Amino acid sequence: MEFLAEQPWMGLFTNLPANLSLGLVVAAVSAWLAIGAVGASFPENLTLVRRLFPIGALVGLGLAIVGITAIHGPTQATVLPLGLPDLPFHLRLDALSAFFLVLLGAATAGISVFAAGYFRAGQGTAPGLLCLQYHVFLASMAMVLLADDAYLFMVSWETMALSSFFLVTTEHRIGEIRRAGFLYLLIAHVGAIAILLCFGVLQGGTGDYSFDGMRTAKLQGFWPTAGFFLALFGFGAKAGMLPLHVWLPEAHPAAPSPVSALMSGVMLKTAIYGLLRVSFDLLQVEVWWWGVAALGLGLFTALYGVIFATVQTDMKRLLAYSSIENIGLILAGFGLALVFRAFQMPQLAALALAATLYHCLNHAMFKSLLFLATGSVLHATRERSLGKLGGLIHRMPWVAWLALIGTLAIAGVPPLNGFVSEWLLLQAFLFTSELPQGFINMLIPIAAASLALTAALAGYTIVKFYGVIFLGQAREPALAQAHDAGVRERIGLVWLALWCVLLGLFPVVVLDLLDPVNEMLVGRGLGATTRDWLFLAPIDANRASFSPLITLAGIAVTVLGTIFLVHRLYHHRLRRGPPWDCGFPLQTPRMQDSAEGFGQPIRQIFEVFFRITRTLPTPFDKAPRYAVKVEDQLWYGLYLPMTKAVEFFTWLVGFLQQGRISVYLAYSFFTLLALLLFVR
Repeated sequence: MEFLAEQPWMGLFTNLPANLSLGLVVAAVSAWLAIGAVGASFPENLTLVRRLFPIGALVGLGLAIVGITAIHGPTQATVLPLGLPDLPFHLRLDALSAFFLVLLGAATAGISVFAAGYFRAGQGTAPGLLCLQYHVFLASMAMVLLADDAYLFMVSWETMALSSFFLVTTEHRIGEIRRAGFLYLLIAHVGAIAILLCFGVLQGGTGDYSFDGMRTAKLQGFWPTAGFFLALFGFGAKAGMLPLHVWLPEAHPAAPSPVSALMSGVMLKTAIYGLLRVSFDLLQVEVWWWGVAALGLGLFTALYGVIFATVQTDMKRLLAYSSIENIGLILAGFGLALVFRAFQMPQLAALALAATLYHCLNHAMFKSLLFLATGSVLHATRERSLGKLGGLIHRMPWVAWLALIGTLAIAGVPPLNGFVSEWLLLQAFLFTSELPQGFINMLIPIAAASLALTAALAGYTIVKFYGVIFLGQAREPALAQAHDAGVRERIGLVWLALWCVLLGLFPVVVLDLLDPVNEMLVGRGLGATTRDWLFLAPIDANRASFSPLITLAGIAVTVLGTIFLVHRLYHHRLRRGPPWDCGFPLQTPRMQDSAEGFGQPIRQIFEVFFRITRTLPTPFDKAPRYAVKVEDQLWYGLYLPMTKAVEFFTWLVGFLQQGRISVYLAYSFFTLLALLLFVR
């Protein structure tokens, strides 16, 4: 499909030589692999590795620039002289893959610069091998986005899973980290099997596993539905969709912070890319209840993730559950777009899809920023527990102020980027009164209310995250030795924080870039006629519009005006005195609200979601101790019974296979008797 940009400045890129952008992307992938190979050649040379990571960041920046030009350019495709004799690797660069390449490149640029100052020697894996695994991970994600046949897609997908597994288990000497890595790899491969089966369905018995062949395959009856739900299961396992989410809160705390940022900010989006590719591009069938299923799963995933995030006391585990929440919002937008497309409402489908893609980009930026900020805190304090942090804004001002931008963005505070995508998604829900299906019209208000509740709880959670870590007094004396982030770490944080601001202030530019993707997937973009440079009005300016620049100006005028009035009216009239201390003569860190106390109301309201174990003191304890352990009900209700069933099956197989010839002859004899009786 070819799409020529309407914007004059984009015309500069439509006359580029054929396949130039695709060639540049392949060159970027090759450069990442070369950087990894150089690092692996000098496995113990940390100084060299720290110089290689910024080069990888420049490659990511170049990839983002190429992706921006390719979004508005024609579709490019080629065949590589690699692969099997009758199944070579097919590559394709279209608007959808170009957008996700922009996401990959822009996020990687900041994360890689941060990683250059973050990684230390003696953290398990040798620095050079870590460099190889990191850049193979980046290259494999890019190849997932370029793959145009099932063979290359699965090779890239498995390479991505294996390289990220080794990154998660960087500190492999710790048993807990090895267990987290195994759980991640297990669920990743279960999902990969579902994806492989999905491609087997999509080829429709033709034997053509190229994506072009799947686009032309005529699936009938049950098979389109089977293909869609296999894709939803397989890609949902990688994205962290409920109930396949259990690996995510285990893997993120185990992984180094730059790896957590890459996995949450970028890798989860490759699963969203796969869902969009299969549902809107490869499947030529439109069924409305597919969208309802995805919408319901997405909203339940979002609500489940944010509820668990509110009660976490580990800062990285809190962000991991927050990622589950945001993936749920993205899946909800994806499902709503499917519903609109099935009912032939292309403008509303474009709105829902634009909100979905926008939130993918936003989440990549603010979640990467927050994971990197926690990495700086972890290096400076050696603590992940919220109960042992506090007051770090005085010791780590750079990290604190940059993390505040990410905190406000993820909380959906205007005019930062998180607000724009959530506002667009809410608009998509509010414009659904014309659907010709009574069941959906009844469901949509409930879904909109769930979205609003999720957004409110997300704000509650992130106030806890930032307030407990950076505000108040230090809860441990050792925090007095904390230090701010280094220069390279600051550069990476500033880069991602800048994206959070720019994506929020200039949504019209972003939506212009998203229009070719909408044109490709749903046949219509939002169009420049629905908005101007100042006001964002996705459907009708008379019903809903938003101006980030005016909002920012209003906030600035209010804050500065208040400061000016206070200064003019009360200058030299201040009288200083001790603050009211609520009747307590001493103000100690123990009087601050703890992470457990902050989450207690949510824990009580949504207690049915949790498996709570309490350790209660008695009057006779010499050292009274109260503790609360909150665990996932699904782990005990679903996964442990499955584990016990597998263990019983393996025991049964082991019992039958005892290694003695007499036992095997007895099996053969009784089998023969059974067959004779059956024949008679």
